[in-house]
Amino acid sequence: MFLHASHIPVMVFLLAVGWVLGPTAGWALDSGEVAVIANEQVGDSLELADYYMQRRRIPPEHLIRLSVAANERCSRQEYDERIREPVRRALAEIDPKRRIRCLVVMYGVPLAVHPVATKLKEHLHVQDGTGVTAAAVDSELALVLADDYPLEGWLPNPYFLGFHGQATRFSRDTVLIVGRLDGPDPATVRRVIDDTLFAEKRGLRGRACFDARWPKPSSTGGLSGYAFYDASLHAAAEAVRASGRMEVRLDAQGQLFQPGQCPRTALYCGWYSLAHYVDAFGWLRGAIGYHIASAECTTLKKENSQVWCKRMLEDGVAATIGPVNEPYVEAFPPPELFFTKLLEGYLSLGETYLVSLPLLSWQMVLIGDPLYQPFAPR
Repeated sequence: MFLHASHIPVMVFLLAVGWVLGPTAGWALDSGEVAVIANEQVGDSLELADYYMQRRRIPPEHLIRLSVAANERCSRQEYDERIREPVRRALAEIDPKRRIRCLVVMYGVPLAVHPVATKLKEHLHVQDGTGVTAAAVDSELALVLADDYPLEGWLPNPYFLGFHGQATRFSRDTVLIVGRLDGPDPATVRRVIDDTLFAEKRGLRGRACFDARWPKPSSTGGLSGYAFYDASLHAAAEAVRASGRMEVRLDAQGQLFQPGQCPRTALYCGWYSLAHYVDAFGWLRGAIGYHIASAECTTLKKENSQVWCKRMLEDGVAATIGPVNEPYVEAFPPPELFFTKLLEGYLSLGETYLVSLPLLSWQMVLIGDPLYQPFAPR
């Protein structure tokens, strides 16, 4: 399935508001505000949770143990009964004052929720998102504190800087940061944890690589869909270059980066190679990047899959972002916003993701430690 430039209302984009806000006040997410979710039916899930919690000094009582089938996808009933409700109960017990701001989902917990079965499936208006009930488990968990809400389509994220000043269904205190420590195997997850801590201690350096498809437009006014995101890649490259933190390589040709063209890569964003990873990168420890395409986190486990999230993790990144189902292009964090906020150094990876993510109860997943803070504030 190809990306579709949908008609999500936000994408008239009030992102200019995000830029004029200036440096975002540091929320100082700390380990005491994190709860970790692991699956009792997967031994590696509990072991990795313990490994992570010890290294991040997360209180042991902040572990939430689920019992759910060890599949990448679960039914909506399984999600409600074996994930959502146990997490809600656990948070009420360990966090009666709602001080937990972040959930870390471990290897072994399902990745996505199947769509609700319906006889009216043929009448769903998939083009604008109406009727689509499939979603990422993590995107639903971001709303685990909320009471019932519509499952069809997406819901605007009140933290998204592009919605600043707009009314949204949820208040900010209802929404949690959610990150996932997951991958093809337990060794990859352990490596991600270790690389994150290594890069935090040493600082993330290297090269930022941005792969646009077209030349920079003369004006960004009125752009939407593909054109907006391509322009945002150009703007992200300029922002990283202006920060002086690392060398930047920007490609604006039709062809993607080819093998060997991006040594010492610390940051990456580009598009569009659907479920076909191109191994152009020499990833540094702690590298962060994502590929804008429709299928890049549909699996993290299938052995021969070439989706970008799985392959990037296998090759060495510490954090990536991708959709578990068709998300439409405007569901991705705009590159300029994501990388600008990340490089400011005030926000952790999880906080950066939250303020740059347009939609909840939808398809996007952050894989990586949400506490990761690769750049010191300036």
